[in-house]
Amino acid sequence: MADEKKDVSRRDFLKTAGVATGALVGGGVIGGLIGYNAKDGGNATKDGERSGGRADQSAGSPGGRMFFTNDHDFNVLSEATERIFPEDDLGPGAIKLGVPYFIDHQLAGAYGNNEKEYMQGPFYGGEVTQGYQSRLRRKEIFLQGIKKMEQEAKSRFDKDFTDLEGDQMDEIITAFQKDEVEMEGVTAGFFFRLLRSAVLEGAYSDPMYGGNVGMEGWKMKNFPGHQASYIDKIDSKEFVEIDPQSLGGHH
Repeated sequence: MADEKKDVSRRDFLKTAGVATGALVGGGVIGGLIGYNAKDGGNATKDGERSGGRADQSAGSPGGRMFFTNDHDFNVLSEATERIFPEDDLGPGAIKLGVPYFIDHQLAGAYGNNEKEYMQGPFYGGEVTQGYQSRLRRKEIFLQGIKKMEQEAKSRFDKDFTDLEGDQMDEIITAFQKDEVEMEGVTAGFFFRLLRSAVLEGAYSDPMYGGNVGMEGWKMKNFPGHQASYIDKIDSKEFVEIDPQSLGGHH
């Protein structure tokens, strides 16, 4: 598209698309989050400058992994999250924000096991507006989706997903968004939406859940976090910049 040459950062997209802290209010990722970087005219790099090596996935490692036992699966997830929320000159991307670890921790618990959803049959294909309809639990969907991304990388480019160039990764992720990849028990588009939501939640949730390392996600949006009180700032006649505070900081 001609507009892809505009100097648009993914932070600008987040502001205009209506992303609130912890959730996506509206808009799509492709053409917005994926692929935009303020400096390279639309091709997000991996960990700043891409030189063929993998982004540093040890940058955000709060508490280690709880769900993924296969290193390659975790690395595929990490690279996919970085494409959805890439690092640029305004701040860190998903990997440095600890998003892969946030997702890992969530899949190991109630979220991954669908403990709050009714998971008994019969199972029928529902409408988009009807919410979760799959017989599969989220942890199963993520594992299958990651395997499918690897399969797509092999079939399209004869490489591991983690060895692809950024635009090649985007091609595969876009195919999932458009439901062009066959999955069992769930659509590729549904997996994409789960992944996108988890990435944004990991970038903007309270750091006590494993993501938003250093509250950097909040700092990029000037979000004050969980302040105990604003009483000392109410009477100020000038704008007051507030350092963000996490729930863990009150303990």
